[in-house]
Formats: sequence, C-alpha cells, structure tokens
Amino acid sequence: MRKKIYTCVTALLLLAGAAKAQHGLNSIYTAYGIGDLETRDYSRNFGLGSTGIGRRNSGYLNEQNPASYSALPTQNFMFDVSLKAQYLNYSGDKVTQTASDLNFKRLALGFKAARWWGIGAGITPFSTVDYKLLNNQFITGTGNPVTATTTGTGGLNRAYISNGFQLNKHFSVGVSTGFLFGPIDISQTVGSDSLATQHNQYTFKPNFTAGAQYVTKVSKDWQLGLGATYRFETHMKLQQKLNIVNQDNVPYYTEQLAPGSFTLPAEFGGGLSLTNGTITWVADYRHQQWNTLNDKGLNYYYQDGQRFSTGIEYAMSRQYYNRPIEGLILQAGFSYNKSPLVIKNTTIHDVSGTLGASLPSKTGQLRYYIGLEAGQRGSTSNGLIKETYVNAVFNFSLRDIWFLKRLNQ
Repeated sequence: MRKKIYTCVTALLLLAGAAKAQHGLNSIYTAYGIGDLETRDYSRNFGLGSTGIGRRNSGYLNEQNPASYSALPTQNFMFDVSLKAQYLNYSGDKVTQTASDLNFKRLALGFKAARWWGIGAGITPFSTVDYKLLNNQFITGTGNPVTATTTGTGGLNRAYISNGFQLNKHFSVGVSTGFLFGPIDISQTVGSDSLATQHNQYTFKPNFTAGAQYVTKVSKDWQLGLGATYRFETHMKLQQKLNIVNQDNVPYYTEQLAPGSFTLPAEFGGGLSLTNGTITWVADYRHQQWNTLNDKGLNYYYQDGQRFSTGIEYAMSRQYYNRPIEGLILQAGFSYNKSPLVIKNTTIHDVSGTLGASLPSKTGQLRYYIGLEAGQRGSTSNGLIKETYVNAVFNFSLRDIWFLKRLNQ
C-alpha cells in the first residue's frame, strides 16, 4: 500500500511541474508593488470562499490558521497537491480579449509530532507579476511615435513551516514561519530596437503569522469554533540589477543597482465556525493595514484592504471496517475582496462565488477535490480593465498511517 502511495506522490509532483510551465494570463493589476497578492486558499477551504480561520478539522491541512494543525490525527501523515486552471475575459475601452492558464498552486504535508503538537509544511505562490503594456513614445527630434513594450513576469513564493499546539481541550495556538522569495523581472523594448532593458529584482525574507483557536459545545450536537490570526509587518529588501541585452539575451551592459525596499503590512483576521459534523458553516474577515505604508505612484496608491468570506459544507459519512469516515462532501461559498490597490482613484473590488466537491477513494487514503469559482474583478471606468473569470482547482490529498510501531512502544 505504501508503495502505491509513493507512486501517486511522484505522479502528482510531475503533474505539478508540468502545470507550472504553462503561462498565458496577463493582468494590469499585477504591475504594482510586489505584484498581485494571493488571497485564495487552495485546500479544501477553496469551495467555502477560502474561509477557514475558525475551523478545526482533522481531515485536511488548514494553513488559514496555524493553530488548526494541533487537530491533525495521531499517527497520520498527510500530503496535498493543488493545481488551478483559469479562464479570463478582459473588457474595457475598446478592449475584449480572453485567456486561459494552468498552474501549480500548492504542495503541502503535515503530521502529528505529539498528541498536543501538529506540524505542517509547504510551498505556495504569494504574489504574481504577469503583464504586458504597450504605449507610444516619441523620439526626440523626430516627432514620430514608436511603440514601447513593457513586460513584467515573476512574483514571490511562500515556503513555510507551521506548528500548532493544543493547550487544553478547548484552546490551541500556533505559529507559521514563512519565507518569501522570488524574482520580479521587468523588460522594456522600444520600437524595432533589438536591445531590451531588463530590471531584475529578487528578495528573500522571513515572515511570521500567529494564530489561535477556541472550540466549545453550544448544544448536544453543535460545536462552535472561534479563530484569530495576525501576520506581522515585514520589511523587504529588493536586490536590483540592470541588464541591457540583445535579442539572443546576450548582455551588452550590466549594473548592480542600490537595493530597493517594500513593506508588507500587518494583517489581522478573525473567523468562526459552527458544525454538527454533517453541516458546517464558516465565516472570515481579514484586514490589511496598508494606509501608512509604501510610496504613492503617479496614478496609484494603497489603502487598507479588507476581505469578507463565508461558506457552508455538507459532509456525508460512510463506514470502512466498522468505523465512520467522511464520504462525499459538498460546498458553497462567497467572498468579497476590497483590494488595497487604488488606481486612478478607483478602488479595485473582487467578488466571487464558489462551489466544491470532494470524494474519497475506496479505502479513504486518497481524496479527490474539485473547486469552482466564478467572479469579477476591476472596473471599466477611468480606462481600467474588468476581469471576468472562472477558476477550477484540483486537489489531491493522500493520508497514510505512519509511526505506528514507534508510538506503540
């Protein structure tokens, strides 16, 4: 059985690598700061509007609150891979275009180190830079316009190790130690010039998130969960280099520039859950404190960001060797995100609805999950672009019983 699981893990890793190679989306909203910050969670929380701060469940890895890892079952090892397919329609002033893409979104594992201590680790995208801008520039002395092309690629990833500690039967705390790293590359060409100017940035910085959860019975069948998280403010140093290269990417000129800086603000969140084991309702609120941070651009600035989300789940149960396990799971959710980014005095809103379904294999060791999301982001006013999107998330989760002999000794 364990050999079969290792084979599945290898196949999923290869699939994730192939998905990461796909690339086809462009968004003007990724051109600012360190890119478009990821607000979705690509675990089983996805179909619930990516809601899970107050949820305590032993069936999956919940990075929305590191305190939740203390609920992982003893002697179990969990492994997750998530992929995301996306379809986008862009609309604006004389603009109508579509695009699609497939990307790796999550690799995670977790296990119980002790009865009161759970550990999770993984890697997931933290921000995305992916845009292409065309504008006219005038060459001095000629008065003739030429087309300048600016392309941005890259973004930051987040690798993390999370620990959750159960202090008593009601209260748990946790901390997630993340490492933000990755390149942000901006390239510009003018007209038919075979030379390109490249501005390359790179950063590596630790980032910490603390969490707490409290659960209690409110009746014979219903349990209430309350959760809170706090992500600490992080000051990033961006290493910068300027390259001038030809069409074959051979450098003509290279210069190491003075480091830049960017401040990722503090974020606090709160969530609650209400469950009887079959029906679960969850709701979250997150607030990012951008107002006093980072310089204003020529046509943009930052404000405090807010995100509201809620969802409901129905979980059927089934018997496996005379013990109950989760069977088919159905979900529905909603989210509203007020982006901290304000462009041309226009606030960027993102509104979406989600659905999710999960089904275990016959033995319950492998679980398949699909989440669907449809929504809109942005506006067509002030020359901006409205994005109408459909996202599909595919998650594969493996669970195996490990450490049995060691723990029984």
